[in-house]
Amino acid sequence: MIEGKMMQLTGRRAASLVGIAAIGLSLTAAHPVPHDGPRPPASANPEAPVDAATPVGTVMAFHAALASGDTDAALTYLAEDVVIFESGGVENSRAEYASHHLEADAAFSAAVPRALVSRTHGMQSDMAWVMSVETVTGTYRTRAINSRSVATMMLRQVTGQWRIVHIHWSSADIS
Repeated sequence: MIEGKMMQLTGRRAASLVGIAAIGLSLTAAHPVPHDGPRPPASANPEAPVDAATPVGTVMAFHAALASGDTDAALTYLAEDVVIFESGGVENSRAEYASHHLEADAAFSAAVPRALVSRTHGMQSDMAWVMSVETVTGTYRTRAINSRSVATMMLRQVTGQWRIVHIHWSSADIS
């Protein structure tokens, strides 16, 4: 299934995503930005200001919108051509994400708090990357959740605003 979805990416778009990832990872390795320390999840204080004018702020605003159940707001932080890798699957656009996993992601985010463990980020020209490690602990639909979540988000400036163009999420249970 993944191969078929990946084949749907145009050669230019696939090359662009590979290039974006390579730039982000190589720059992070060469010039790591100090990570943020542990902090409460964005949903713990919905009144806390989030500066969506920065790449990190955009990622935080996206998570805050999901956690508050505001799926319309969450979608505004995604580029129309966003590519999302999650649980071995691929969603190739904002519209596809909206019709498949958005509601479930919002319900999960609203029910289960997450706490930031570390974050690195960087920027080159109109591209940026934000890599986060979080703990996710709580209950979702009577199921106890105790996991470590990692996310890589690539962002691009679109008409002067940061938009997420790629998300790769994964998680594993904490023993």
